[in-house]
Amino acid sequence: MRKNGEIVIIEDDEDDRMFLKDIFESLSYTNKLVFIEDPTRALSYLSNPAVNPFLIISDINMPKMDGYELRTQILADKHVNRKCVPYIFLSTSKTPENVSKAYEYHVQGYFKKEDDFTIYKAMIQSIVEYWKTSLTPSNSL
Repeated sequence: MRKNGEIVIIEDDEDDRMFLKDIFESLSYTNKLVFIEDPTRALSYLSNPAVNPFLIISDINMPKMDGYELRTQILADKHVNRKCVPYIFLSTSKTPENVSKAYEYHVQGYFKKEDDFTIYKAMIQSIVEYWKTSLTPSNSL
């Protein structure tokens, strides 16, 4: 994980992508935002040796492949998994069953998508600030 690396957002819904784009732009982080709308393309992007993201934020309910399936593929790919990129789920659901299932996939966070810009912005800022100060194997050596 590189603190100045890309923030990869895997989200199929255009409205959600635009809302997140507006939030990140208002926060003025220097990290490049990379939006992947088709989750079946995420692993090949992340597998590129030149790609070393800071953070991955993923929806769960997506067509073709859900977030759980994508997370399974990432965990199984030793080259991507070794990059030690924090993997965060954003979902419209906050049911205990979905939260528990997410953590079975070794995610580093599960957050509910918000409708209120100010609340959503504060949540995203908290996530990014936490990971900016956190040590991971790839940045603590």
